[in-house]
Amino acid sequence: MRQIVERGKPASYGQEVTRRRSRIVARLLPLEGSRLLDFGCGNGAQTAELVPAGAHITACDIDEADMRLFREYLRARDIRTVTTVVYSGDALPFENASFDVAVSFAVLEHVHDEHVALDELFRVLREGGELVVSVPNKWWVFETHGARLPLLPWNRVPFFSWLPPRIHARFAAARIYSRRRITALLAEAGFSIEATAYMTAPLDVVRWPLARSVLASLIFRHDTTAIPFLATEVFVSCRKPQA
Repeated sequence: MRQIVERGKPASYGQEVTRRRSRIVARLLPLEGSRLLDFGCGNGAQTAELVPAGAHITACDIDEADMRLFREYLRARDIRTVTTVVYSGDALPFENASFDVAVSFAVLEHVHDEHVALDELFRVLREGGELVVSVPNKWWVFETHGARLPLLPWNRVPFFSWLPPRIHARFAAARIYSRRRITALLAEAGFSIEATAYMTAPLDVVRWPLARSVLASLIFRHDTTAIPFLATEVFVSCRKPQA
């Protein structure tokens, strides 16, 4: 059964989720001086968090409006280490082995064909190049991308993502991944798996400041967790093998 997926909503500038992702990536990738591809950068809110690390960044996305906002952000701050590229959503418009490292945050669940996307990321990385991917975690309590469910206008339905894949794919607005599934897809694309991590819920969607503060200090304090039920995303660090 082929799932119909919807385009994701980019994060806002300064959200905890963007800071948390960037801290995890900084521990996994050598960024300073590298040629870095941010695949599916959206409005650049996440890319902006990576700028201080000192990489030469190419940020690509399919949405011209989002990229226009990002270009305005870069111009306003005189940031010259980021190049923005709008592409069709099919083949990436880069030569083979163009990048040392690549990142993709909460994008794979929205692409037309996840196998094609991973094949393209593999192609544009140099041999020995590294990729970090984050995807929504199947075992988080809430469906993070929502679902098209009758009589349920509130789309963050508890435990919906725990349902069998065929049922989830029928109603969900985006794909969902277990750690086993995403590592298998990356291995199938030719990558060797280096490390995995569960990113703790950043609590950006919690509307009540007191509740957010208490949860952040008591349960969701650290960037990563060993408990899948406390994590919104699965991170995988992998490498393109040397020939």
